[in-house]
Amino acid sequence: MDGTEKNKKTKKQSLSMPLEMRVVVENLTGTLFYIQVGNDATLADLKREIEAQQKLPCDRLILILNNNCSRLMNVDGDGISLVDCGVQDGSHIYLFFIPLDDGSNQHFVFSWPDCLLGWTQELRIA
Repeated sequence: MDGTEKNKKTKKQSLSMPLEMRVVVENLTGTLFYIQVGNDATLADLKREIEAQQKLPCDRLILILNNNCSRLMNVDGDGISLVDCGVQDGSHIYLFFIPLDDGSNQHFVFSWPDCLLGWTQELRIA
């Protein structure tokens, strides 16, 4: 394959797949905001973009992808690609927080939304 054929193939691939994707993120108050990341972005990249745009600490973010199986994105670690998590252009992601450990005797209980209860039970079984 010569250089001309490679250039044609590269142009064809970039026309069929956008270089970036825009996802909508919904926080606990129901506020929506948009984050734009590259198609090759990782979960860590998305968290850093959320941190920069919304001034939220990326080490406390819990992200759940709203698709047919409502996947908890943090399970596989921050190095996993967003595409491997099932994220695509236009995906809707729910944003939760890991509570701070302030040393008090009062503890917060994180409860799953009803739509995720079936998924979390599958996670415990696996």
